[in-house]
Amino acid sequence: MSTEKSINYQPTCDVSALKARAKMYSQLRQFFAEREVLEVETPILSQAGVTDVHLASIQALRHVAGRKQTHYLQTSPEFAMKRLLASGSGPIYQICKVFRDDEHGRKHNSEFTMLEWYRPSLSLKDLMHEVTDLLNVVLAERFGQVRPTIMSYKHAFQDRLDINPLTATLAELKAIAQKVGLNIDLGEDRLAYIDLLFSHMVEPSLGFDTPVFLTDFPAEMASLAKVRIDADGDKVAARFELYIEGLELANAYDELIDAEVLRGRFEVDNAERKKLDLHVMPIDEYLLSALPDMQECSGIALGIDRLLMVVMQKMRLEQVITFPAEIS
Repeated sequence: MSTEKSINYQPTCDVSALKARAKMYSQLRQFFAEREVLEVETPILSQAGVTDVHLASIQALRHVAGRKQTHYLQTSPEFAMKRLLASGSGPIYQICKVFRDDEHGRKHNSEFTMLEWYRPSLSLKDLMHEVTDLLNVVLAERFGQVRPTIMSYKHAFQDRLDINPLTATLAELKAIAQKVGLNIDLGEDRLAYIDLLFSHMVEPSLGFDTPVFLTDFPAEMASLAKVRIDADGDKVAARFELYIEGLELANAYDELIDAEVLRGRFEVDNAERKKLDLHVMPIDEYLLSALPDMQECSGIALGIDRLLMVVMQKMRLEQVITFPAEIS
């Protein structure tokens, strides 16, 4: 008799999740085909990676022309897709695998599936309408017709914590964190306290009555989005996120196409990375070279796995994917 320990090889999701995912892919492809948005494919490995200090790229060694190089698994197909846009592709979308190191938990896995699409000449408001149309295809069996509401990041904070995150001082943010029981020392990092309060006190309440488009994030959170002035005269990032039942599903930008400004942001990120003893990322010179040829554009990344959680009313990502990182 064998004494070897039996290993459970089976997926963490059941067959119904496999079928629901296949159905969703078919719906998405039909949705974009009807709108003449071209499906594209780009490499998942790149010589450069994202500089955002809050994202950790997975490194891979490979030989190119006989020379060993460090490349990076994509955290998003954004950079390559923008090179296609600048080359005249027109509106495009992609369903692909993306990777973020050491992200695990109820809503996270270090490998996940993303739907990303770009709409030249569309405003963020136009893009919200298109996202709503997409939701009303994918979520029709669960919700019928949905009518998302729009709420600013600032007003979400004011409604729940009675504080304006755009103007609050570090001392005020620390005081609110202590008041609600978040006794975590984040040093002098003001944005870290904003993110702490948001993730624990604001985000979990969003999108239960109806989906919510959260707009006008702090300007420091612009990433690859433009910065604009809101009705109160505050600088804000021209972007929105989509929330359903406390779950962030999508992140959209009015895309920054000024290469000089974007290079400056990358360099600031890398300076912060060096200060935090994080890996300094190579800057994507191909992207920066492409931006002058890219027209005004809105773009959005949507988490397929999380959307499937909403469709199937599941609480954990492992219930809708086959093999999480722990058993893959």
